[in-house]
Amino acid sequence: MPTLAERLKLKYAPASIRRTDVKPDGAMEFAPGRWGCVVAMMGAVVKKGKTAAFSDATCSCAGGRIGLGFTEMYAPGFQEFLSRGDSEGTCTRHRDSEGYKKSPAAVEAWFQGLPSRKIAEKYVVFEPLDRVPNGEEPELVVLYVTPDQLSALVVLANYDRPNADGVAIPQGAGCQTFCLFPWHEAEQEHPRAVVGMTDISCRHLIDDNMLSFTMPYDMYRQMEANAEGSFLDRETWKRNVEKRL
Repeated sequence: MPTLAERLKLKYAPASIRRTDVKPDGAMEFAPGRWGCVVAMMGAVVKKGKTAAFSDATCSCAGGRIGLGFTEMYAPGFQEFLSRGDSEGTCTRHRDSEGYKKSPAAVEAWFQGLPSRKIAEKYVVFEPLDRVPNGEEPELVVLYVTPDQLSALVVLANYDRPNADGVAIPQGAGCQTFCLFPWHEAEQEHPRAVVGMTDISCRHLIDDNMLSFTMPYDMYRQMEANAEGSFLDRETWKRNVEKRL
């Protein structure tokens, strides 16, 4: 039986995210205290089959630290940086404010709504799904997809549900959309998949015709099981979309 990645003819193999106290041998890792982008690391995992590990000591990006669960709070003054102006000392990498929210108050309200957490495990590991060690189980599966592939995943995510809200598109940093928000969904009774990589600051780190699609591992397995006999085997999909993949 073909995998979901094979059915959708994904350009890149699925990646996985898991928390652990053991760093995989040979994993890429940022140097302590040196800034590095979590999204760029995910790109190396998806596109090159690398394994990446992050810890509290090696994840320095403010958004990445929240996205991977190493802290629950942004530094004071980040409200200004994400909206209308950068407070002195808030961000040494960017000189200009980002304008992603209309006001500091709007940013603060957004902060309060983030499903942030402080993880108990030492490491967050990104690795190809087919390289997760025996005895371990990924928490999340990340796919890089085109609009046509995304359309199929949205339908399949809702295939066995009585409603149509099986997918969410929250605003956040790139790594938050493929890690933090999906972690939160995995804890819900009816978890949703999360469309991500809509962060303007990170769009240059992914193919220009792609977004990320992240789901809890159990949801991914259910979607794979549901693929057989679904619209993916029907003429409408084959005639209208599959031939373009």
